[in-house]
Amino acid sequence: MRKSLLVLLLALVCGCSSAESPAPPSRSRVPPRPPTLITDVQENVPVFVRAVIDARTVELDSGERVRISLLAAPADCWAAAAVAFARKTLLMGAVRVTTVIPGEVNLWLEDGTDYALLAVREGVLRAQGAAGRLAEAEALAARENRGLWGLPCNGMDAVPNRVTPTTTKRLVPPKPTTTTTPPPPPPPTTTAPPTPPCKVSYRISGQWPGGFQANVTIRNTGKAAVNGWTLRWSFGDGQTVRQMWNASSSQRGAAVSATNVHYTATIAPNGEVSIGFLGSYGRANSAPAAFTLNGAACTTG
Repeated sequence: MRKSLLVLLLALVCGCSSAESPAPPSRSRVPPRPPTLITDVQENVPVFVRAVIDARTVELDSGERVRISLLAAPADCWAAAAVAFARKTLLMGAVRVTTVIPGEVNLWLEDGTDYALLAVREGVLRAQGAAGRLAEAEALAARENRGLWGLPCNGMDAVPNRVTPTTTKRLVPPKPTTTTTPPPPPPPTTTAPPTPPCKVSYRISGQWPGGFQANVTIRNTGKAAVNGWTLRWSFGDGQTVRQMWNASSSQRGAAVSATNVHYTATIAPNGEVSIGFLGSYGRANSAPAAFTLNGAACTTG
């Protein structure tokens, strides 16, 4: 009996010692993800206007000079007031800009106001190629005679010259001592009117119900170069300019003004520039009858 118990104990001891202990679980390490290069394009972030160059050109705090999109060049007779408005509005707080083309941006004030729309609505500047909300804002400013639409500009680029009347004393000749027959007056001389310094060609290049495209060519027929110009005409059938290229446009009723942009400012003698625009019309679409360049009448053809 004792022998049997001893054999049984030995068997149990051997069995326990021969059993393998379970190995601890291995920890697998996940290799780190390789770093990635991420370039965040930051735009429409708050910036500050460091200086106002003119009413539509500013210098940002980065030192970059940019032009505010959709605004025409300031009128000469309202330029100082336009700069004062820009300084008061833009130098007081942060603004946000988005790039349209290199050197040209859309600009909003800190409260979300579109500066271009505000300037046009207050009559500080005209819209360049007025359409949509800008056209409505410009029409409202013109109706209410705001800014450059009121005195002294009246919607013109320059203040018209005012002729101051002068009083002249009438000289009474002394009585002649002898009676003489005065000589007959010389025959009136006729002089030919001066040749207009410009010639304008107006062509409708495309037309569809309610709309059309027109091209206008301005030729300098004078002997001196034209440096900076404004071409004016009036429509006879209620047409409206919607968008213009190679010039900035403004319209008040039937009267249209097209002012050069920087790359079309100079017209050499016997040289020419071409502008074009998209317009709308009602029942008829006749060509304008007359054009003036910087106030001088032009021939047409």
